[in-house]
Amino acid sequence: MTGGGRIVVERVRLTESDVCIEGRFEPPPLAQLSAEDQAFVGAFVRCHGSIKQMEKYFGVSYPTIKSRLNRIGKSLPFVETESEPEAVSNADDTLSRLEKGSITVAEALDRLAARKKEGARHE
Repeated sequence: MTGGGRIVVERVRLTESDVCIEGRFEPPPLAQLSAEDQAFVGAFVRCHGSIKQMEKYFGVSYPTIKSRLNRIGKSLPFVETESEPEAVSNADDTLSRLEKGSITVAEALDRLAARKKEGARHE
């Protein structure tokens, strides 16, 4: 609709009470994402954060999903993201996330296998 240009909302109407509020309001950060990125975030939420399901839904690999999530996350000011540790601590990071329950055993195995393949390609 805006061709990627920023917008400012100047009037808001509360439909139930027919009250209007005027001023200069920036849309919330999620609303400032492109329509494509908003759809991606919506799909991620519908998949309950399962990268595995996202891979199936979009027909792309784990690194592609992860890369896009990282890019979107960096554009959202209220989301704190850790900088990715180097290869030596990547396995520790995966195991730590598994221990915390933020990823499943299957996701941990997939991540470790993907890193092993990446390491083999760089050797």
